[in-house]
Amino acid sequence: REALAIEPGLGFPSERVIRVLNHLGEEIGLPKAIRVDNGPEFTSINFQNWCKENKVEIKYIQPGSPVQNAFIERFNRYFREDVLDAYWFENLEQLRVIIEKWRTDYNENHPHKSLGRLSPNQFKALSKSKDIKDKKLNLVLS
Repeated sequence: REALAIEPGLGFPSERVIRVLNHLGEEIGLPKAIRVDNGPEFTSINFQNWCKENKVEIKYIQPGSPVQNAFIERFNRYFREDVLDAYWFENLEQLRVIIEKWRTDYNENHPHKSLGRLSPNQFKALSKSKDIKDKKLNLVLS
C-alpha cells in the first residue's frame, strides 16, 4: 500500500518506467511481479525485455477491466482528489514538490483498513519488528 514513487510528466514512455523501476530496485529491491494495464509503456518490447531480464513477472489486467487493478484505481482517485484537483501548479517542478509532500504524508499518516488502520510506514515498521519472512512483493503500476 506504500506509494514508492510518483513520477509526473507530459508522457510516460517505457524508458521512464524502466528508469523508475531501476531506481526503486537500487533502493528497495525489485518486485517479483508487476500488475499493469495494457498501455503502450507496459506492452512495449523494452518493458517486456526488462522484466524478463530482471525476472519480474508481468500481470496484465484485461483491457477495459480497471477493477482488476482496484488497488491502483483507489490510489489514483485519492491522488487525483488530493493533488491534481486541489492545486494549481505552473510547472512540473512545482508539481514534483507538491507530490513529494503528499507522498510522504500518504506513507506516514494515511491509515489503511487492510493494514489494520495503520499507515504504510507504521505497518512496515511493525512487520520488521515481527521479523516476517517469505513476504511476497508485488508492485502495481498505472
